[in-house]
Amino acid sequence: MILKSYRYTNEVILEHLSEQIIQSDTLEALEKLRIDIFGKKGVLATEFAKLKDIPAMEKKAFAEGLNRHKETLQNSFDAKFDMLQNEAIEQRLKSDFIDVSLYSSLAKKGALHPVMETMDKIIEYFVAMNFSIESGPMVEDDFHNFEALNLPKHHPARDMQDTFYFRDGHLLRTHTSPVQIRRMLETKPPIRMIAPGSVFRRDYDLTHTPMFHQVEGLVVEEKGKVSFANLKSILNDFLKSMFGDVEIRFRPSFFPFTEPSAEVDISCIFCKGKGCRVCSHTGWLEVLGCGIVDPNVFKAVGYKEVSGYAFGLGVERFAMLMHQIPDLRSLFEGDIRLLEQFR
Repeated sequence: MILKSYRYTNEVILEHLSEQIIQSDTLEALEKLRIDIFGKKGVLATEFAKLKDIPAMEKKAFAEGLNRHKETLQNSFDAKFDMLQNEAIEQRLKSDFIDVSLYSSLAKKGALHPVMETMDKIIEYFVAMNFSIESGPMVEDDFHNFEALNLPKHHPARDMQDTFYFRDGHLLRTHTSPVQIRRMLETKPPIRMIAPGSVFRRDYDLTHTPMFHQVEGLVVEEKGKVSFANLKSILNDFLKSMFGDVEIRFRPSFFPFTEPSAEVDISCIFCKGKGCRVCSHTGWLEVLGCGIVDPNVFKAVGYKEVSGYAFGLGVERFAMLMHQIPDLRSLFEGDIRLLEQFR
């Protein structure tokens, strides 16, 4: 847009700009006009730049007039933007409209959601290995969610889990480990259990959502009957049953509730370990965490002379890898075009 330079704001320029806003018939055209008027190199910026050359006695009147015109233009722009945006929404609603009351012979067979399908497959494996399935409340207290798991108040590891808190001090559980604590408080060893369910954290990006699903496992026996070798054996077999013939490695790591702790990786199922974008060219994909239960956890539930191991995994992570889904958020958008691929 080319406009003559002017020293003082006048009605002719204001009307010219206002008319262009009113005549805009698309959001794209309106956005271009916004840049021409309000942008860093736009008409208003050019006019404000003239303040440095105007005599001091005239600056106030010039600035006040320019600010009034800026406000008028902004109001005109906002009104036009709202109108065009509403028209675009209405047009999309009309084009996407489906009359659900009409009978259609094109009805297709449904299927389990990929996350639930993956959850069922994980549960089936551990049930076959004589693990019980346990559940617990989604609204937890600090003791079960943190303190009993060797995470006292002000422990730095609490920062690893962005938590939703209620005003009364309760919280949405950040993992299913509280189910393990409740089971140990209610039952004497031996324990052989998994705790599948929804968990909540304040996180949202390509690989995280505020609500997701975990399966955590716990085995507790008399002291000396359970070792890291037992843990490695069952996780090796489990991962091969889920992903086929993959290589598996255990890396030392840190979790407050296990010691020693390990992260478990599998060779990349996309590039077969050669290195690709998915595995960040390392040839490995991280899939779960595990370790030997820390003595402080047993102390919190009153257990003595016992040993045990625990592990935890994200179901969505497994579903993404098994079905090659690039964005975790797409699993929760309810897009039929995605979900119908899993029939």
